[in-house]
Amino acid sequence: MLSYQHAYHAGNAADVHKHAMLALALDYMARKPKPLTYFETHAGRALYDLAGPEARKTGEAEAGLARMERWFAPDHPYARALAEARAQGGASAYPGSPLVARALLRADDRIVLAERHPQEVAALREALPLAEIHDADGPSLALSLTPPDPRRGFLLVDPSYEVKSEWSAIPELVANIRRKWPVGVLMLWYPLLASGAHRELTAKLAAMGPEGVARSEVRFPPARAGHRMIGSGLWLANPPWGWEEAARALETRFAALKP
Repeated sequence: MLSYQHAYHAGNAADVHKHAMLALALDYMARKPKPLTYFETHAGRALYDLAGPEARKTGEAEAGLARMERWFAPDHPYARALAEARAQGGASAYPGSPLVARALLRADDRIVLAERHPQEVAALREALPLAEIHDADGPSLALSLTPPDPRRGFLLVDPSYEVKSEWSAIPELVANIRRKWPVGVLMLWYPLLASGAHRELTAKLAAMGPEGVARSEVRFPPARAGHRMIGSGLWLANPPWGWEEAARALETRFAALKP
């Protein structure tokens, strides 16, 4: 969706959930000596300014990272990605998922990013000049490029869900990619909405079965009056060792949040 820009939402509670669990998965995968491919279907701009007018307008980062950063020790992979983003962009910088990946992967790992918004593509190329960046439809590109080379790898599917058809199309996408690339670690993010619009997607995911899959859902107070997002969900195929235990610990943190 070309109208969506994540700068208004960067560092919100859903980002903390998603990026902390992404960081843990990539940190574990990077410990093994074999190179890997990291792929994103909806990359965004990679580096955000939480002091910028977009973040200040919504207040989502104040309700998210500002309250939650203390949960993560300095050696936590998410904290390391935050530190690297601030070293690159200043004290108010925040890493999108491409920069989380760049902070935790090795020089010989392949990073492939898809994005359609022209301004986001330009910013992405500036933030990650060595990544393979495609101005292309991410789901179609993912289908065409999987299984990748190197075959070992990770795919993040993180759409805006502003297009209603994504609720039904995205589960079909991950199912198709999983058939093509059964050894890949596939992560799908989805919002939990007060309207219940996410239930079609979660029902389709459940119908795919639990084998080789982990799920994590957290709920949090709305960032502002009338905000529709009340939680964040992750579906992960082929979860790395320790991911599910870490997810349960983070879910406990979210459950203790006060409005």
